[in-house]
Amino acid sequence: MTKRSESTQKDGKVAATGHKVSKNESQSDPGGKMQDQDDRKVGLGKKVTLLRGISIIVGTIIGAGIFISPKGILKHSGSVGMSLIVWIACGVLSLFGALCYAELGTCIKKSGGHYTYILEAFGPQMAFIRLWADLIAIRPAAMAVISLAFGQYILEPLFMPCAIPPMAVKLATAIGITSVMYLNSMSVTWTARIQILLTFSKLLAISIIIVPGMYQLFKGETKNFENAFELSNVKLSGMPLAFYSGMYAYAGWFYLNFLTEEVDNPERTLPLAISISMAIVTFCYVLTNVAYYTVMSADELLASEAVAVTFAEKLMGKFSIVVPVFVALSCFGSMNGGLFALSRMFFVASREGQLPEVLSMIHVRMHTPLAAVLILYPMTILQVFVGDIYSLLNFMSFLRWLFIGVVVLGLIYLRYTKPDLPRPFKVPLFIPVVFCLTCFFMVFLSLYSDPVNTGIGFAISLTGIPAYYIFIYFSHRPKWLQRALDSFNKTLQIILVVVPAEQ
Repeated sequence: MTKRSESTQKDGKVAATGHKVSKNESQSDPGGKMQDQDDRKVGLGKKVTLLRGISIIVGTIIGAGIFISPKGILKHSGSVGMSLIVWIACGVLSLFGALCYAELGTCIKKSGGHYTYILEAFGPQMAFIRLWADLIAIRPAAMAVISLAFGQYILEPLFMPCAIPPMAVKLATAIGITSVMYLNSMSVTWTARIQILLTFSKLLAISIIIVPGMYQLFKGETKNFENAFELSNVKLSGMPLAFYSGMYAYAGWFYLNFLTEEVDNPERTLPLAISISMAIVTFCYVLTNVAYYTVMSADELLASEAVAVTFAEKLMGKFSIVVPVFVALSCFGSMNGGLFALSRMFFVASREGQLPEVLSMIHVRMHTPLAAVLILYPMTILQVFVGDIYSLLNFMSFLRWLFIGVVVLGLIYLRYTKPDLPRPFKVPLFIPVVFCLTCFFMVFLSLYSDPVNTGIGFAISLTGIPAYYIFIYFSHRPKWLQRALDSFNKTLQIILVVVPAEQ
């Protein structure tokens, strides 16, 4: 939230803070450009291949939800058959949204995801409001929730059958968050490699459920599918809530767009990675639910606290102890993929001048956006130990769909305002229209079903308006405030050993 200091444009031998760069860090070439000891530019390279892109999307979408509580969709849809239709329909709708983002990612080749697309379509004020809501509430809360699930399930085998002490869960959660932050701080390459490994572990966990379930199905265990489309319990009023739960389970298809600039050959890789990932996730989700129903009746599934654990206990006996470990690894993969992508949004927002300058700087040796990675750490840890995280998520869940709807509306808007913008990948117009209407319908549903929490969420996001005018819009700040911001940037730059990225 500070202006670019003139010192970043000066002699390349000295960082913007006056921190002299040693030989084993970075040095300048004759043109004054920052390079590391291997003569590589200090910046983020194009290290995200097709496989890594698929692992980021699949590894972030598949979290704890499919293993723990697919009962929300069954409860609101009213029957086994309708619940499976909702799972398929949500997969198709999510694919529609993902294809819209693929078009945006190939015509606006900047990292940053939602933030960048809103900035390009509707300007800096709307983009900052989205960024503000993400920074102060949505992302720390979402990270804290998935991290707490990791802490709970990684300890489950150690404490079974006893209850796990809440403080032990929080300490394990803090260790998990710290390790994810450390990994993302140290190496982009290793973060991507670990993400591939974790994604394969998730798919292995799902196959441990699908394969025995399909075996039971082919043996003739179909009694739970009799009268699957019994309409007596189906209520049309519950269907929107079932879709809401389903769309939440598929959330995460947009994460590759947060790091477009690091994707190798984005015109080809982005649409391919998104399409393949959504096909894999939809296939896995539907078959996993079919497998559950081969072993559990609808009533048993609704009564279960952790569906995958109940399934494993019924079918695998003592082997079921590995399921919590796989759920924990799945959560860790979502934490890792989410942080990897989100740090790029803060990196881009800083580059646009809407966050402190130090967040757009790169570590001179490790070539990671160190400050952008660490920015969520204090708020996330704070919320793990003292915050009412689930209430905060209730406030903010509808904002996710509001802003995603705004992004896709921006795609339609750009079609008319910038018809000559190169679009290597272009979706038929009905796809963004259908998806946009779906997003705004879910926002309307939130306003209708929970006006109090929705109103609080709106209020939190609207605090971004005065923040925008205080920190961004007014160029003439008091000298004491400007000095404090400059001092903050310089101090952090020295501590973290980061420099402006090479263009």
